[in-house]
Amino acid sequence: MVNFGLIGQAAAMFAVTNVDDIVLLALFFGRASGRGGAARVVAGQYLGFAGILALSIVGAFGAGLLPDSVLPWLGLVPLLLGLRAAWRVWRKDDEGDEPEVGPGVLAVAGVTFANGGDNIGVYVPVFANTGTSGLVVYAVVFLALVAVWCAAGRYFATRPVIARALARWGHLLLPVVLVGIGVLILLSA
Repeated sequence: MVNFGLIGQAAAMFAVTNVDDIVLLALFFGRASGRGGAARVVAGQYLGFAGILALSIVGAFGAGLLPDSVLPWLGLVPLLLGLRAAWRVWRKDDEGDEPEVGPGVLAVAGVTFANGGDNIGVYVPVFANTGTSGLVVYAVVFLALVAVWCAAGRYFATRPVIARALARWGHLLLPVVLVGIGVLILLSA
């Protein structure tokens, strides 16, 4: 029998813990270029979220793979990626036009995973108290909603007004957002 209450709880928990990802995804999709750019963003989002989900499940089973004191240090990933993106913006302005490459799978995955420290903190206790069948429901709902989040990010990135803003300011906004997320995660200790 399908437990619609549990599905609704899983969907609500995913939405609340991943609101910030829609902005990141829109930025990543706005920067995605070349053949397969959007596919790299989707693959990176799934890879990063799979890491969050796996760590949460392991944590729920009591393995405690990452202690709470380590989670804030995950902020170094988006911070360093943001500084790297800022360096590229500055260097591009300094050296003229060079071909732009959109975000890679590992970059998107790293930012998604690092930005998921709060997710892990929420998921572990919920997963620990839900049982195996409930855990399966959460995992299936979460993985389905990653696709919805990717579609929403792509949608926002392709709306004419948003797309123009991302084309004009996205190269400046992405480093700022990544550095900001990194600093917030680091300060969450």
